[in-house]
Formats: sequence, structure tokens, C-alpha cells
Amino acid sequence: MDSWQALKSECAACRGCSLCKTRHSLVFGVGDEQAEVMFIGEGPGEQEDLKGEPFVGPAGKLLDDMLKMIDLERSRVYIANIVKCRPPGNRDPQNIEQDACRGWLDRQIALVNPKIIVCLGRISAKALIDPDFRITREHGVWYEFDGRRFMATYHPSALLRDVSKRPEAFMDLRSLRKEIRAVCDSVYL
Repeated sequence: MDSWQALKSECAACRGCSLCKTRHSLVFGVGDEQAEVMFIGEGPGEQEDLKGEPFVGPAGKLLDDMLKMIDLERSRVYIANIVKCRPPGNRDPQNIEQDACRGWLDRQIALVNPKIIVCLGRISAKALIDPDFRITREHGVWYEFDGRRFMATYHPSALLRDVSKRPEAFMDLRSLRKEIRAVCDSVYL
């Protein structure tokens, strides 16, 4: 059985792809390690790479605001990314990089054991829900795999670039709040 400390140490020593050569920090994950709700993005950006924590830049501020909109505290969820090192220039993580990190993410999910996983953006949704996932068509739709509920919504960075998508994202958040109330044991909201 994994422990958080062992998993993080092993992940920090990973040399499974070239991203480890250009990172400042490993961006492992943050939050309640026993959360019933887990958010998974694509990969760290510049601010996350410098701080070693996911979603701390402008997209992180927006994610915090999104959580507040549904009375959910960041400290009550677990937040991670598909890849643990920043892709150069904030480009999308390549398949080989995602594959190299997938085992780390799978082990994080096993340790957290969430009831709900929210994919933030198309990269995460393609990796965790369906390789042919279309975020513009399938955001807000619920799926179930291995007893967990999955839903994808727009990545906060996408919402910063295109504010016209925010009403759709808000509807996704309302759906998330409803799902939390239906399936989570602890009182989140």
C-alpha cells in the first residue's frame, strides 16, 4: 500500500520523460488527501512550477472563485494534474509525457479514493473519460467508471481566455454541487 510520502518521493525522482529536465519544481498535488471530490487538470503552468503547487496562478484564482460559487472550499478537495512537471511554454502535455505520469496519477487517485473526479479541460477529460472527448459538447455530462463519478468542465485558463464559456461552466458547477449532495458522505455544502 502506498503512503503519500513514499509516492511523492518516488515521483520527485522520476525521469520517465524529458519534462523533469526543465522543471523548477515537482507539482505533485494539494488538498485534502481523503477528499471525496478530486479535481484534475492537465499540467502545471509557470506559477505552479515556481511554487510547486497546482492552480496557484490566475487560473488557480479563478478555480478558487469557481469553488466559492458553489460553497466548496479548496481545502476540502484534492487537486492534481495529469503531468507533474511543466511542459515548456505551457504547451499541452504530449502523449508520451502523459503516459509517463499516468501511474503517479493513478496512485494518487487510489490514495485519495474520491467519489467524484472533475476533469478540468479537454486534456484531462481525454485521459480519464474518453480519448475522443469533446469538451465543447460533453462538458457537464456525468460518467461512471469503477464506482466513481466523472465530469469534465472547462479549464479555468480557457475561461480566462474566453469569458463567453463562463455561463456554461457555471451550469457545470451547479451540476457538481447537486452530485456532491447526492453521493458524498460528508457534509461538503
